[in-house]
Amino acid sequence: MAAWTWRFEKADGTEVQPAVQPEEFTTQGDAESWLGEHWKALAEGGADQVRIFEDAAEVYGPMSLHAEAS
Repeated sequence: MAAWTWRFEKADGTEVQPAVQPEEFTTQGDAESWLGEHWKALAEGGADQVRIFEDAAEVYGPMSLHAEAS
């Protein structure tokens, strides 16, 4: 079974420890729902962007955790 995990990064791509510790997720939807619930705390804790992985393969990213300026 695939494991979906997040990598948390500064804007320059340096990995950082997340302010909220994620679990390993069994579906992409569960992983994305978790991020939707915790993105603000993650950004406030020092993460600027995330990447999502299915096992060792990067699915997409980097995705900013900062709201778009209008």
